Amino acid sequence: MIAPHAGYVYSGAIAAEAFGCLRDSLHRFRRAVVIGPSHYVRFTGLAAPSQGAFATPMGLVPIDREAIEALVSEGLAAIDDAPHGPDHAVEVELPFLQAVFGAMAIVPLLFGETSAAHVANAIRRLWDDDTLLVVSSDLSHYEPYDLATAHDTRTATAIEGFDQAAIGPFEACGHMAIRGMLLEAQDRGYSIERLDLRNSGDTSGDRQRVVGYGAWAIGQLEPSN
Repeated sequence: MIAPHAGYVYSGAIAAEAFGCLRDSLHRFRRAVVIGPSHYVRFTGLAAPSQGAFATPMGLVPIDREAIEALVSEGLAAIDDAPHGPDHAVEVELPFLQAVFGAMAIVPLLFGETSAAHVANAIRRLWDDDTLLVVSSDLSHYEPYDLATAHDTRTATAIEGFDQAAIGPFEACGHMAIRGMLLEAQDRGYSIERLDLRNSGDTSGDRQRVVGYGAWAIGQLEPSN
């Protein structure tokens, strides 16, 4: 899935649309890969933390160390706590996962300077039938409401058309995670379904400078009624 990572008052309802469709999948997944952008620390590649768990007010979320060690051994990620310390891209998604799955293990990854192909390779290594992939990303940032709505609609069309090359940092802060996911999903013949597309002007009321949010489900999806 793709889900936003802003403050819950702004994007929580949109993220809930994504995680809400997992309510019937309680016993399907054994872990979740959560991948998003590094907002504060510059680095190259993909960064995984050294710790054994994340903590939220709902309890501990265990980290799949074996999966991370496999990524590191294959040169697909590095252990680097610096990007994870101040960031929120992974953390904001965790209470939603806990609400649905409890203490399910996660593989938390942040991307820095990298390529869509590199992200796709890491996703390919981890994304199996028992693994939920959560791409953490907001869309346009700080445009007036009408411009943002048009901008995000174009981005949504690109996502749903697997046009990964059309998605850059101005379209989505998690652009490389989205692009890597799209490359791998297209190779697998997966489908994409839009669940929600709004912005902070819709949720908070301020339409002068808004941030866009979208939610999508990706996989072997049943047709919608």
